[in-house]
Amino acid sequence: MKTYSLEEVTDHFVGKIGTQNRDSFENELKLDLLGQTIKQIRKDRNLTQEQLGELVGVKKAQISKIENSLTDARFETILKVFNALNAKVNFNVELLHQT
Repeated sequence: MKTYSLEEVTDHFVGKIGTQNRDSFENELKLDLLGQTIKQIRKDRNLTQEQLGELVGVKKAQISKIENSLTDARFETILKVFNALNAKVNFNVELLHQT
């Protein structure tokens, strides 16, 4: 039985790095991880979606959409969410090869 790496399987079924399908897949994955992180921190802080929404200044539905990656929330809103959760945010910017 031949085994395949995750990278090989992803290349085959999603597309190689740099393709539109792969970029879209990776962006969705990042948004999903962001939503899961927000949800986990909210639960760790014993807050409901409604309570977090009140702290941020948005409705419960918006928090639900962010946690479930159902919306492209504004960066400003995401920062407000982490601020309300008393969580420090770090992110990296990596310049890609220019053509």
